[in-house]
Amino acid sequence: MTSSAVASYHDDQKINELVDETIGRVADRWTLLVIESLEEAGPTRFSALGRALPGISQKMLTQTLRQMEREGLVSRTVFPEVPPRVEYALTDLGHELAEAFCGVWQWAEKNVARIEQARADYDRRQERG
Repeated sequence: MTSSAVASYHDDQKINELVDETIGRVADRWTLLVIESLEEAGPTRFSALGRALPGISQKMLTQTLRQMEREGLVSRTVFPEVPPRVEYALTDLGHELAEAFCGVWQWAEKNVARIEQARADYDRRQERG
């Protein structure tokens, strides 16, 4: 996307709000990890998703999945079985978002050493006064 393309989007308040909300949503600790897990594994039960994300509480996983479902990023399928079985899967929107953020992950992986060096350089300059 060119800077002129970014500028044309910048003029649309509704798009600006959606971008801001989306970035805020995926920038939390768990959403991108849920997206990554569902992208790799496909439809997944709640308990398996929890095991795939060490450190996430059931409450946080529930909140994250509900918010993602509300935003159309995941679907929730309840199977009429005993005991009940629920699976979560990325929707087309979720897959598109995963694809969009794949570039960010690749950029971070490619540039991690440069970013760490820039941070260290900055910190040294700040220490010197």
